[in-house]
Amino acid sequence: MIPDSTERHPAGRDRVVTGWGRISPARVHVVEGLDADRIAGLMARRPSRGVIGRGAGMSYGDAAQNAGGLVLMPGTGPPIQIDPSAGTVTAPASTTFTELLTRLVPYGLLPPVLPGTRHLTLGGAVAADVHGKNQLCDGAISAWIDEIQLIDGTGGRRVITPCGSPAEFRATVGGMGLTGIITAVTLRLTRIRSALLRVARRRALDLDALMSALDTNSGRYGVAWIDTTATGRSFGRGVLEAADHLDAPDPRHEQDGLVYRIGRVPRAPALPFGPVTPLTARAFNSLWFRRAPTEDIAVQDLPTFFHRLDALAGWNRTLGPHGFLQYQFMVPEDAYTMVAEVLHALRRHRAAPFLGTLKRFGPATGGPLSFPGPGWSLAVDMPDGGTSLRTVLDGLDQRIAEVGGRLYLAKDARLGRTAFNTMYGPLTEWRATRAALDPARVLRSDLGRRLGLLEEAG
Repeated sequence: MIPDSTERHPAGRDRVVTGWGRISPARVHVVEGLDADRIAGLMARRPSRGVIGRGAGMSYGDAAQNAGGLVLMPGTGPPIQIDPSAGTVTAPASTTFTELLTRLVPYGLLPPVLPGTRHLTLGGAVAADVHGKNQLCDGAISAWIDEIQLIDGTGGRRVITPCGSPAEFRATVGGMGLTGIITAVTLRLTRIRSALLRVARRRALDLDALMSALDTNSGRYGVAWIDTTATGRSFGRGVLEAADHLDAPDPRHEQDGLVYRIGRVPRAPALPFGPVTPLTARAFNSLWFRRAPTEDIAVQDLPTFFHRLDALAGWNRTLGPHGFLQYQFMVPEDAYTMVAEVLHALRRHRAAPFLGTLKRFGPATGGPLSFPGPGWSLAVDMPDGGTSLRTVLDGLDQRIAEVGGRLYLAKDARLGRTAFNTMYGPLTEWRATRAALDPARVLRSDLGRRLGLLEEAG
């Protein structure tokens, strides 16, 4: 339900916001463009209906919503500071990965973790402790952070580091913005000699072959695009993409130096109907699999390999007015059969899953609310099927929790408290640290309320 009234701020305006999945709308009072001093002052006044930060709005669910309260959109900050010799960058939290890549690639530097969209802000990436196609080798973004500049719930300004303030650091990375407003981040970077990648692609004819191909991938990057609708002997078929950066600049395309360049991006139409059905999802997946090469090696640029979905701006608008869900979970290595169990359950329900990606995960690097851990991760996009689909997903939540898995909070819009508590545990350390950073509980979000993260441990 959208509240009739919200708390107001002179610099803001009322808006109805959603996540990327365009479900669970909330009426909020959006405040934009504040610098760090004004944010600190606002926090110190303790708005009665709370505050949450919001970056590019790329979380799929309600993580960056605060129904009836204040939402802080990206504000002003100092310029991006690059230290080429040290291989580090300090940037405002409002900086997008597009801006980072544009500035860093000409130096032969790259953020070591690239999320699935270049539109994500750096602050949002830290709050979600994002991972990329190299999580198995390089962990999540928390493994590469030297410093976080944070305004806590009292308006105090803090500099948080992994060694100097480990409890605050662990609570903030993956903390979904509930420990403070991130204003700037310092990252260690990866050195590259080319902005192009050598990408090896090959088909796998069923799920066992696809998981085996991922398990034996020796490339730095690896992801499998899975046919979520295939049945019979083709169940779980897909295409593995394994990649590494070129060892030297490409003499044909990089003779003038390394660049990050985005071509023209068409705008997706907002369709008045939902085009994804079990039939169209199956047709799309079948066509995509047949068009994929049996096996080949190609050279791709950074946008093509890392941010393929960004080739169509606002692609979530094409899925109709009712929105969609992404169900992304990870399970330990010995619970790998959950991948098949989830796919079978969605097919039996005729959930019309139209996009699926499978990844191999390595050790966790983040805090109590960070998502990745050793094992397997499957992400499935599907239309929001209402109560019946959510009942199916509730059952899958419980199964995933029972085997020691968890859902990705940045992609979640519907997880219940019982399953969440089993997945993530009592969170005693996280709750104690949050209480120290935000004793008056100024930082609030719809996700925090839904999952009980705003309540004291008891």
